[in-house]
Amino acid sequence: MAKKWYVLHTYAGYENKVKANLETRIETMGLENNVFRIEIPTETVTEIKEGGRRIESEKKVFPGYVLVRMDLDDRSWAAVRNTPGVTGFVGSQGNPSPLTREEYNKIMKRTSREAPKKTSTDLQVDQAVKVTSGPLAEFDGIVSEVQPEAGKVKVLVSIFGRETPVELSFDQVARI
Repeated sequence: MAKKWYVLHTYAGYENKVKANLETRIETMGLENNVFRIEIPTETVTEIKEGGRRIESEKKVFPGYVLVRMDLDDRSWAAVRNTPGVTGFVGSQGNPSPLTREEYNKIMKRTSREAPKKTSTDLQVDQAVKVTSGPLAEFDGIVSEVQPEAGKVKVLVSIFGRETPVELSFDQVARI
């Protein structure tokens, strides 16, 4: 049987525990030749906090899911399926469906070091903000667009009584 990647559904927040439990079960049940790798896809996200502080953290790409590379047979299926924290395999009508090579590559590309870093912020459209740096420092405005992938925000700033759209980075604005 061929080694394939399968997706396990787990209780949210238990992904690391499931991985540890699986590794222990594989060893104690002698399934090293059936279950080969366990992955929890993560990506680095930069969060912009109050005052423009940047905090990098690892976030799970698919919370509640774990990838397992294995030869699926009755014994390996039962061992994985009955691991504490695992709620089941992803598939149709209870049958585990393996990932295609393209699906797996797409998931892992997102987790690679070369993957573009994501930026997140708690800024929202229509939120009042104050510009904290740059030529428009101390001006107030309203957020008109948030671009997390670029780390930018468009703000409508009132200059000489007219609203002017300005593109700023997340660390150049603060919520009022």
